[in-house]
Amino acid sequence: RNPAAPLASSQAALQEARALAEVKPVHPFASGRSDRVRSDRPFLEPCTATTIRGSRPFFGSGSIPQRSTMAQQFDIAIIGAGPGGYATALRAAQLGKSVVMVERDATLGGTCLNRGCIPSKALITATRTLDTMRHGRQMGIVTSLEEIDFGQLRDYREHTVDTMTQGLRGLVAFRKITVYQGEASLDADRTVHVDPSDDNAYVRRYAEDGGFEDVDEHLEIQATDVVVATGSSPRPLPGTPFSTAVIDSTHALELNTFPHSAAIIGSGAVALEFASMWRSAGCDVTLFIRHGNVLSHSDRRAALALNRELKRLGITIVANAQVTHVDTGENLGAVVHYTTADGGEQTFASELALVAIGRTPNTQAPWFASSGLQVDDDGMIPTDAYGRTNLDHVWAVGDVTRGQLLAHRAFAQGLVIAESIGGLDPQPVDEHTVPSVIFSTPEFATVGLTLREAQADERYADVHETIFPVMANARMVMSGMGGSFSIVTGTLRDGDGTQIVLGVHVVAPDASDLIAEAQQIVANHIPLHEAANAIHPHPTFSEMIGETLLKADGRPLHTR
Repeated sequence: RNPAAPLASSQAALQEARALAEVKPVHPFASGRSDRVRSDRPFLEPCTATTIRGSRPFFGSGSIPQRSTMAQQFDIAIIGAGPGGYATALRAAQLGKSVVMVERDATLGGTCLNRGCIPSKALITATRTLDTMRHGRQMGIVTSLEEIDFGQLRDYREHTVDTMTQGLRGLVAFRKITVYQGEASLDADRTVHVDPSDDNAYVRRYAEDGGFEDVDEHLEIQATDVVVATGSSPRPLPGTPFSTAVIDSTHALELNTFPHSAAIIGSGAVALEFASMWRSAGCDVTLFIRHGNVLSHSDRRAALALNRELKRLGITIVANAQVTHVDTGENLGAVVHYTTADGGEQTFASELALVAIGRTPNTQAPWFASSGLQVDDDGMIPTDAYGRTNLDHVWAVGDVTRGQLLAHRAFAQGLVIAESIGGLDPQPVDEHTVPSVIFSTPEFATVGLTLREAQADERYADVHETIFPVMANARMVMSGMGGSFSIVTGTLRDGDGTQIVLGVHVVAPDASDLIAEAQQIVANHIPLHEAANAIHPHPTFSEMIGETLLKADGRPLHTR
């Protein structure tokens, strides 16, 4: 056979088809709507396996999606696929609801998985290796550091993020949840409008093969219930926009190297985690805080202990500082201008300045007002205990609601919303039993009420604080770190006089894991005497919980 014959035949056919197309454009997806066809894309393309293999075609580069003529119908539409959004979706799908999520990013997980919790903890895990090396010298294990391979460190961080986001994507697909990438808005009749995001020409559907399907230039979704889960963004310093040298946490995570010197403005979780991480890597870190010590609204004893340990790590803390603005310029780095407690004006120069003064809810889009959805002066969406907003069948979850901006709180809220929509009778989230964790060095963790809060709460009487001397714990001695451990107990004023645990506050290595047991004790109102009977393995950090409970119950074992 002449191998060139089929090729010549196919080329001739293609030329003929193109000639016909020039005379009368015909496309199965553009019939009657040739105005929607992009002129830079050919009408006729070779047919591929992905075009015909399933009931829904995969629209790749060079193909034109079919325009939707009717709004798609779902039981639940969720705007945002961060922790609150996807938790709602996963639970609702379990309950048999048809669910669609609209996410403007190309990956699921929101800030937490992509620009927050996961990448930051990957870097913290890596830099703690350096702390272990330094501590090894005290034990006779002498090592030296050759270098930090920042390229490999970046790959490690990105691999961790990719593993988690792809795992979530697989779980969402398994639950048969539809996901569109696009910019969503809500109108007054509860219709969700979706337009392309990220410079895409079309709204895209998450495909089963891990890719995307182009859908349309505009999409309408109607749902019985709509959940707003648009998350939050880093808050800039007033009068100082973010720039190359004045950065937020997102930019800080994307740096190709660690800075040689850094000014960090703030004293919350983001500020303290980056301060610990960068200091462990050898950066000169100066922390500017507004009050006398870090975490001024947390348990005072734990905050003072963490303040002390951060200084031992080598972090400079400028207390009672009011940062007014930050100057930047070519080859200037960042110059922080601040006033001290006595009113004096000071400046501090560093390679860059990280602004970590909180986050702003993403509720600025015009549709929040035009839909009639209530938003308060702080940009938060008021809800009842179950997540209901002022609009019927419209719910809100996560960082757009008032409370701690924490992924695990959003998870819990999402379960409550999904089960409420599903006709179940869930218990609402108890904000006082949401644990808070900071992955500083050492870690900080807290749940429940502080001593001051419990004493001011009229529901409780006979309030006491019990302190455990952490250096009585063998693992704390081995760690080479200081810390703090205390619990707050009391009785219900209208109860039978039974002592319960109202709060637990920890500064220690692995405090993030220790707080889980404490949360169960506080949330379930386990009587102190019963909680103290729990047996903890020896020697562990968790023994501090048992020892403190025994002491509070009047039965101290390894303490006076």
